[in-house]
Amino acid sequence: MQCIIYLATAPKSPALYESEKKALKSARDGGSLMPPKHILNAPTAMMKSMGYGDEYVNDHNTSNGFSRQNYFPDTVLRVQIYEPVKRGFEREIIKRLEYWSNLR
Repeated sequence: MQCIIYLATAPKSPALYESEKKALKSARDGGSLMPPKHILNAPTAMMKSMGYGDEYVNDHNTSNGFSRQNYFPDTVLRVQIYEPVKRGFEREIIKRLEYWSNLR
């Protein structure tokens, strides 16, 4: 019940809905693209020899919890899909996104 009350009274935002539309459009426009090799595991010796999984850094193993690695396909430019509004908890998310952006 507490969760329902919290969600009902939380500040509302169209940001998530808008970001979902942008992400779907990006996926439709770009098609099915290969993720970068560093985030793919190498279950076979051949894949390991091809560089799959090389240079992967787990975010949890970094001092600030952020590896700075790119998880998008190499041909996809980094764009901000989610644009939080300046109310409710999204104000804190804005700060976190700016922090990560500065680390890059």
